[in-house]
Amino acid sequence: MNKISLIIQREYLSRVKKKSFIIMTILGPILMASMFIVPVVIGLVANNKREIQVLDETGWFQGKFKNDNGITFKAFTGSLIAGKDSITKGKFYALVYIPKSDINLPSKAIIYAEKQPDINIKNSISSTMEKEIERTKLAAQGISEEMIKASKANVMVTTMTIKDGGKEEKSSTELAMGLGYLSAFLIYFFIFLYGAQVMKGVIEEKTSRIIEVIISSVKPFELMMGKIIGIALVVLTQFLLWVVLTLGIVGVFKVVVPDKGKATNTEQMISQASNQSNNADKTTVSPTVEPDKQVGNDFLDGLKNINYPLEISMFIFYFIGGYLLYAGLFAAIGAAVDNETDTQQFMLPVSAPLIISIVAAQAIIQNPDGPLAFWLSIIPFTSPIIMMIRLPFNVPWEQVALSMALLVAGFLLTTWVAAKVYRTGILMYGKKVSYSEIWKWIRYKG
Repeated sequence: MNKISLIIQREYLSRVKKKSFIIMTILGPILMASMFIVPVVIGLVANNKREIQVLDETGWFQGKFKNDNGITFKAFTGSLIAGKDSITKGKFYALVYIPKSDINLPSKAIIYAEKQPDINIKNSISSTMEKEIERTKLAAQGISEEMIKASKANVMVTTMTIKDGGKEEKSSTELAMGLGYLSAFLIYFFIFLYGAQVMKGVIEEKTSRIIEVIISSVKPFELMMGKIIGIALVVLTQFLLWVVLTLGIVGVFKVVVPDKGKATNTEQMISQASNQSNNADKTTVSPTVEPDKQVGNDFLDGLKNINYPLEISMFIFYFIGGYLLYAGLFAAIGAAVDNETDTQQFMLPVSAPLIISIVAAQAIIQNPDGPLAFWLSIIPFTSPIIMMIRLPFNVPWEQVALSMALLVAGFLLTTWVAAKVYRTGILMYGKKVSYSEIWKWIRYKG
């Protein structure tokens, strides 16, 4: 055991001191924090004021275009040639030209601008014109705007989970989908990334012949386990640093870039949903509540009702279990070959279950209680990813317990198989290894 701890220490310290580890530890939080920061920065930059002139020869759309997101629409009374000339002189951003139509209804509009207008401007103009034309058509049929508004109906679907004892909790299907897929993808990413590091480390030691010196002092199994556990600790260290640094970067950004009293649409929706949630026990939900507010309400309640200790503990268990299961196989592949090129024939069968899990993730999210989801969450080679997708959907405890037990059994089995291959292959050089040869190593007794 003391020898294994020394190997773990060596693997851990040698890897955390590498420049690649330090660079990835810094870049990882920056990339993750950018997911929160970039949309805010884009929103601030996108608020530059742009003036668009409207030359409407039909007269249908006077005052119909609404100013929004820094875009100001103003009527243009000059000629089309004068409008184009004003654009080239930089007097305004663009000119919307709505020509007279030979038929009763306007049929097109042209946007003149020096630069390609963004899609939001084009969609806004198109939507405004379509709504006005539709309103005019309906008015001709005797249907007023008040009648149209009165005929609209908003249907809000809220999900509730019934716990033991009949306790009800509000949940969010969208939140469960996002949480499950994110957890599954992180496990998939780390298993592949650090499993490959185990394999490369074994190949490097084997080709440099340093393994011959190491193996004279420790048993092959002790060396393999020390390498696997050491790299696992590197993974956990980097993951925890990513979480802490990401939260730190986002926190600093919020301090440096305050709200300035101007909430975004998302913030307003969440704020309104929060107020509605606070009064939920006092009043019934009005049928006129906007669906966006209800979605925000469900999302906030779903966040409150997540069992974070359970989710985190399950993530750690399935991550460690999945990593240990695959790391042993990656180590065995590294021991069986002399260079990375020769690993290709063995990588596909080992990595196929991981790839299948990610490919099947969409179908599992759509039906987390179906037979496909059940079996893939039970089989050890796919359970680390699929079970993390299913967990936010309240998987029965007996299925979780069975999945965990089989994952532990699978890890022990793959470790035993990997140790057999590792013991023989680690000192074998200059020979192309086939599947039949590996099968002989596994069956070898002694």
